Amino acid sequence: MSSDAESPEIAAEQAYVDGLYLRLDTLRNETAERLDATLASTGLTHQGLAERDLRASELAAGLARLDAVESGLCFGRLDLADDEGTGSSGTATEESAATDKTGAAGAHGTAHPASGETRAESVPVRERRYVGRLGLRADDGEFTPLLIDWRAPAARPFYVATALHPDRVRRRRHIRSRGRRVTGVWDEDFSGGASEVNGDAALLEALTAARTDRMSDIVPTIQAEQDEVIRAHHAGVLVVQGGPGTGKTAVALHRAAYLLYTRRERLARSAVLVVGPNPTFLSYIGDVLPSLGETGVLLATVDRLFPGVTARRTESPAGAVTKGRLAMVEVLASAVADRGRPPGEDRVLLVDRQPLTVPAALSARIAARVRESGLRHNEAAPFFRKLLLDALAERVAARYGRDVFDDAPLLTEADLVEIRAELAEDADVTALADELWPTLTPTALLAGLYASEERLAAAAPELSAAERAALHRPEAPAGWTASDVPLLDEAAELLGPVPPGAPDPAEAERAEAVRLAREALEVAYGSREAQSENADEAEELAAWDVVDAEALAERQAETDTRSAARRAATDRTWAFGHVVVDEAQELSPMAWRLLMRRCPTRSMTLVGDIAQTGEAVGAPSWDAVLAPHVGERWRLAELSVNYRLPAEIAEVAAGVLARIDPARRAPRAVRSGGERPWWRRTGDATPAGLAARGAALAAAEHAALPEGRVALLVPRSLLPVTRRAVAALAGAGEVAVLDPGTAKGLEFDVVLVVDPERMVAESPRGLNDLYVALTRSTRRLGLLHPVPPGAPATAPAGLTGLTEVRDGE
Repeated sequence: MSSDAESPEIAAEQAYVDGLYLRLDTLRNETAERLDATLASTGLTHQGLAERDLRASELAAGLARLDAVESGLCFGRLDLADDEGTGSSGTATEESAATDKTGAAGAHGTAHPASGETRAESVPVRERRYVGRLGLRADDGEFTPLLIDWRAPAARPFYVATALHPDRVRRRRHIRSRGRRVTGVWDEDFSGGASEVNGDAALLEALTAARTDRMSDIVPTIQAEQDEVIRAHHAGVLVVQGGPGTGKTAVALHRAAYLLYTRRERLARSAVLVVGPNPTFLSYIGDVLPSLGETGVLLATVDRLFPGVTARRTESPAGAVTKGRLAMVEVLASAVADRGRPPGEDRVLLVDRQPLTVPAALSARIAARVRESGLRHNEAAPFFRKLLLDALAERVAARYGRDVFDDAPLLTEADLVEIRAELAEDADVTALADELWPTLTPTALLAGLYASEERLAAAAPELSAAERAALHRPEAPAGWTASDVPLLDEAAELLGPVPPGAPDPAEAERAEAVRLAREALEVAYGSREAQSENADEAEELAAWDVVDAEALAERQAETDTRSAARRAATDRTWAFGHVVVDEAQELSPMAWRLLMRRCPTRSMTLVGDIAQTGEAVGAPSWDAVLAPHVGERWRLAELSVNYRLPAEIAEVAAGVLARIDPARRAPRAVRSGGERPWWRRTGDATPAGLAARGAALAAAEHAALPEGRVALLVPRSLLPVTRRAVAALAGAGEVAVLDPGTAKGLEFDVVLVVDPERMVAESPRGLNDLYVALTRSTRRLGLLHPVPPGAPATAPAGLTGLTEVRDGE
């Protein structure tokens, strides 16, 4: 590695990088100017306004991409030569390289060392490619490539070339920078058939760097097995299975960026959905895709995928398990059918001041005929209403009797039409139709089901009494739980479109648009009146004379310039072009049904680890998850290398993995931390005592490593008291206090696990939660273990590979 700022290598790379940033600034300024000019366009027709707004949206997105790549714009270089007798490997494309055959083809003419600058290039370099966060071309008339986007085929040798299979690469250079300043380079020389310099140096530096509360992208250090997954074909379901520290999440996010690059036109319209396990996780990964220049992606948890509903209630464990089971599909279908089953009693209406009996048998026959139509419940409501009106009109007509001579009805067909029209306007008839076949919102259906023991018994006879009790909510619901959201989505599918007038997010949004448009017209009209005193009587027709608030709102809807991701967030029926699911093993069968509806093409990347399943209703296997939706039409890619955990921590975790599944092999650790995980005993097993001791230890760890992240991972029952203890202790304010489920997918420099045996006992999949807790650290791992006074000192939870640390040591 060279890190001397005065070294010729760094100076040369700095000159080239300066040229790249000059080109980036030029493109950024040009794009900003075009955006300003587009927004300033006036006097346009309605179609012209729509085209202007669309162009402005595209320019704004392009400007955002240029801004996003400011940090670490260029991170690598490839020096290539044609292999003797084999010619080019064929990886060069139209975006292939910034060639350097003359030794002076830097960006904007910046001088650059000749291709034979060091002894390592015993084979002449025929082509030089700089690899970075996006592609840049020179403004030289020929649009010479200056920087290759890391996702381009021409950049792939940077990630997969080896000394054994160099793929024309003679040298691979890793370029480290801070801001716009080059601070170091690492070289790997393949010209002699073996790598002369350790190419893992850049990777190890990234792995040992202090963690922050935001995940960083790994684009400069993507490894070969990760690159293969990232560039895998988009079609179908790809399952990425990997143990802790294998980079599953980073791979999934970079795969999303890769697909957006290779299939931009389609995915820009349909958007990409990234599903995470909780808001903490989404906040942690939130900067990765923007740093790669991709902002058109929707990040969400499953419980945010039903527009208009926010899950705020806490679900009971029994409720979560029951609501997550596939049996709820039949329960909801029965609940919908029950609401279309008229009561078994006659009804009497007053029509023209005369009683009109509606027999229960007549209502039942109409309902049966409607069900035979195959229409969904709400779609069938107008059909039910029509048949009911026809039947009632005939019963009213029967009052007038028949002609005594020819036994023909006294009323004509025209009379029947008039009677039917009058019945359709009758409030009592309308109320009866709504009662016998009510139009329902998903929230109304589910709330009504939860509130009634009778409806639950009728809809869920296959559930046990305890399971029905877990669903029963006799009080008025004060919001919804995360487990309710997939059920609301299922209900929406069964019911069909929400009828007009019912609470619907799209309708509410449109109503707000009409209100804003009306205000705009009132302002405009007021301005016209203020000016009219001196206006010529032959005033020209103005916009407010020919458009009303609803028309203006429709115009705004037609020219919606929001990104596809933002529009998708408000549309339950949106079909995403690709869906990425992280911690996929945690989702319930009902949640999977929701996600499959969001992606009819089944273009999905599912990331997870069955050994880390913590939810009782989570996946027992990938086949169990996917078979109901895609059968055997899915592919498995396994990540086998552990980059996050030092070998010492990985050894402890591997012992737990062997107890979870003896057939599973733990990922191979690539580095040693030089420090064994430890455990401390405490005689105070009370929640307050454990919390206080854990907070004190965490504060000491944070003081020893102020630039790193420290986490206290505790059983769920200890969360409140531990958070209070940390908040009250000076020096522990930056310590994260989490349970294993919330910590999943996150990483810290130091992790302290409090009372691991309680953690195992409290969780429905105890060892899985312990496995998660033990695998969050990149440097140090400690465990706090309550041991009764006089009891023998044994390691907690049967763990091996731990060192006991006594007080004072």
